Amino acid sequence: MATVVVTGGTGFIGSHLVDALVARGDEVHVIENRVDDKADRLNRRARYRYSGLISTGTVRACKGADVVFHLAALPRVQYSIENPEETFLVNVVGTQFLLEAARQAKVKRVVFASSSSVYGNSQTLPLSENESPQPMSPYAAHKLMGETLCQTYHRTYGMEIVCLRYFNVYGPRLDPNGPYALVIGIFLRQWLAGQSLTVTGDGTQTRDFTHVRDVVRATMLASSFRELGKGEVINIGAGREVSINELANMFSDSVRYIAPRPEPYRTRADNRLAEKLLGWRPVVRLEDGIDELKRLAKS
Repeated sequence: MATVVVTGGTGFIGSHLVDALVARGDEVHVIENRVDDKADRLNRRARYRYSGLISTGTVRACKGADVVFHLAALPRVQYSIENPEETFLVNVVGTQFLLEAARQAKVKRVVFASSSSVYGNSQTLPLSENESPQPMSPYAAHKLMGETLCQTYHRTYGMEIVCLRYFNVYGPRLDPNGPYALVIGIFLRQWLAGQSLTVTGDGTQTRDFTHVRDVVRATMLASSFRELGKGEVINIGAGREVSINELANMFSDSVRYIAPRPEPYRTRADNRLAEKLLGWRPVVRLEDGIDELKRLAKS
């Protein structure tokens, strides 16, 4: 049994991680700044502290913790483009504050949730950890800065830290609403309403969709392997390139195309390092994950 802290533990990925940690028998403390409309994401066996990252609540929560999983962020590329200062404060300054709180509390390891968005519009596929990052948005730059902070804290203070670059995570509890909903959430909402699916551009752009259960499993593995902790950056992706047109066909054959937006054209993870260092391989096929979402949405 370990004592762990999860920042952003009522978020989409964070709530799944909390459930898995509780099921493993860990004592789980969650740092979250708000819980509105998140009752379905609360685990009664976890302890919740409602405060922002930059607060004494973060410092208190880290005391006595073995591992901190840092998932809290203001996500979404477009939101960061429209709100660069607000997102910087949470995503970069908040990460700095969290790392310092963990250092002072002598936390054994920090696992940082980064993003495949740091690669930008790379022409080299699959995307490996050796690829030079080319962020195309403030959010992507924030995640890259977070990785740099983590690696600096390892080099300077000897802290054990692992950085995971998540690729296009989807699954149960994905929010299909709001102006910044992800494409699978948008398609799910439109499919339920019997509407045509809206595809940006020509739909030939691709993504590497990775199921949340696979992501959670990798995240937990990153906290436990003794050989890790030197600031490693590891891709967590399915390793499969799927076009938005192919994805749309998993929901409906009624599609309408709308104006393109600035975004990476193709994405596919090189996940060989995850297999080598974590013994991790994805197990949930996209088709099965989409079928599960549709069943849950109709139930």
